[in-house]
Amino acid sequence: MAALSLKNIQKIYPHSGQSKPRKKKGEPEKKSNLQVTAQGVIAVQAFNLDIADKEFIVLVGPSGCGKSTTLRMVAGLEEISGGELYIDGKLMNDVEPKNRDIAMVFQSYALYPHMTVYENMAFPLKLRKAPKDEIDRRVKEAAAILDITQYLDRKPKALSGGQRQRVAIGRAIVREPKVLLMDEPLSNLDAKLRNQMRAEIIKLRQKINTTFMYVTHDQTEAMTLGDRIVIMKDGWIQQIGTPQEVFDHPANLFVAGFIGMPQMNFFDARLLCEGGKYSVSAGGCTVELSPEKQANLAAKKVPAQDITLGVRPSHMVLSGQHGNTLTAVVEVSELMGSEVHFHANAGGKDVVVIVPTMNADGGRVDSFRSGDKLNLTFSGSVCHIFGQDGKNLEF
Repeated sequence: MAALSLKNIQKIYPHSGQSKPRKKKGEPEKKSNLQVTAQGVIAVQAFNLDIADKEFIVLVGPSGCGKSTTLRMVAGLEEISGGELYIDGKLMNDVEPKNRDIAMVFQSYALYPHMTVYENMAFPLKLRKAPKDEIDRRVKEAAAILDITQYLDRKPKALSGGQRQRVAIGRAIVREPKVLLMDEPLSNLDAKLRNQMRAEIIKLRQKINTTFMYVTHDQTEAMTLGDRIVIMKDGWIQQIGTPQEVFDHPANLFVAGFIGMPQMNFFDARLLCEGGKYSVSAGGCTVELSPEKQANLAAKKVPAQDITLGVRPSHMVLSGQHGNTLTAVVEVSELMGSEVHFHANAGGKDVVVIVPTMNADGGRVDSFRSGDKLNLTFSGSVCHIFGQDGKNLEF
């Protein structure tokens, strides 16, 4: 229905009095990761993104990173401090929200309690003075898509959280908007309902011709829903890519630690380059890197240096050997049925190791207890190599 283009978008919240509040004597200094200038606090900084027609884009990041602010600027609910927003090739910076042909689904559902489901869904069409037969057709079509036809005569208070969220989505899609904006729509639901609604949103996306822009702090939602995901921190874009790209090739330490559950393990290590071959050494374990990683580092002429080595929990391997391994001491063992999560300490670093309940020899690995030692290793193809500045040295 519409392509979006955000060019160097910026959001500055002006200071509400003095340009910088004075600190009282003896009062600890408050720290903020957002940039503070004479103009105010910069909540979103140099945001550049092109969204294709019918693409599903997910903005993800921790609380306060600027993702909801960005969404609200697209919706017209927040003024754009700098940059340009284009929807379907038209500049939208100063266009009223009602004239942008967008719809928004909020975290709190925002349903009218005195109206029935039918009336809630029909309301935006009535405001547009659409013919009654068209209103009836669109509402019933949306209700059928979302499987809420049987609830059309009920009031919101008689519905569950998941049903209310479907009504909120239905009210948005009856308008047939060019762009559908969703601001953490599943955060008020329990885990089981969240899983169900994620599947419903994927089905919905296949049934309606709309460009989606979705905000969440939940990386599982980002990884399962998005064609591409935009990872944000402190108002800045950290990385844009498909879910698989950001999982396999994180641009920096923040992305590596944010994407993946449990999060990636990090070790103080050394990148070695001997005879034109790269290897990594961490805690007495030295591993030669895979040909692909060798080529990436060689192409950038990366020298030997101290690094932060990242290895995902599921890529750590229990070894029966004592030489050329990382030694870790088990602190907590969590049996998850088909696999065991070991929370351990390796050289002062907290690490998580995920291994199958049954090993290759048919023995059980859940016999490890607190205080037991693990000998760990990993292959050269699963190493993530970050420089002192936190950036991935391969890319």
